[in-house]
Amino acid sequence: MEKYTMNNLRDKEVVNLCDGKKLGYIHDAVINVCSGCVCAITVLFDLRVFGFGKCEELVIPWEKITCFGKDTILVNLDTSCYEKFTNEKKFDKK
Repeated sequence: MEKYTMNNLRDKEVVNLCDGKKLGYIHDAVINVCSGCVCAITVLFDLRVFGFGKCEELVIPWEKITCFGKDTILVNLDTSCYEKFTNEKKFDKK
């Protein structure tokens, strides 16, 4: 059984299998203190353009993680989870 520290996970890029989009890097983990299990990971979804803008926190449930690779974590996430962020960004420009 391979083990990872939080620091090791932060170096891995998260990619969605549904559309191939690079979602960013792991920012944090959500832990159930009663069971001691990791429930979800959080990724800072970058909405910045030329360094301006903001990042939104995207929560990815543990069961949506498909594979831990050497450099990448693959997830199977419905794109509607983060399309709302990009749609709001487009709306803000108008």
